[in-house]
Amino acid sequence: MTGCASLHLMNFAEILNRLTGFSTPIGGLSWQSATLDVEVERRVLIFLEDRRVLYDPFEVEVPEHCVESVLQIRQFLTAALADQGIGSELAGHLRAMRAACGAFLYRFSSPADISFEDISEDWWLNQELGQAMGALRTVFGFQLAQIAARYSLDVYEPLSYTIHTALPPPRDDEE
Repeated sequence: MTGCASLHLMNFAEILNRLTGFSTPIGGLSWQSATLDVEVERRVLIFLEDRRVLYDPFEVEVPEHCVESVLQIRQFLTAALADQGIGSELAGHLRAMRAACGAFLYRFSSPADISFEDISEDWWLNQELGQAMGALRTVFGFQLAQIAARYSLDVYEPLSYTIHTALPPPRDDEE
């Protein structure tokens, strides 16, 4: 009886995600016990909520911390992609975000050539870091918006700011 009660608390989409087969009048159901996409995405959102590189104003960012944070994000996404139970649609979103991390890191691939200590005086580095952060945030905002809509997940502040700035402004209905 307890199993049936907990079954009613599951989201219908989660139940369908686990079902892998349905037999004819003789047989029953088959299911997968792999991690659900929505569970993986909840973990991703929780992790990203604490990544300031995705939402803090540029002028308060510490460049070395940005690079380190993007490295951590890329490692986290790679680990999430290694989960055997995720579907191809979610994997595509995670790969796009991981690729954005790679593009960001490529711009700063030779830390020995970059002195982050003088960023306020180094116009080129200041511009390069700002552009790289903008590109990263745009990709993440767009991918997170699609994921949140697909899995009906709420995205909380301050990470929701990343989505807000990546999407076009709302249309005016007063035309």
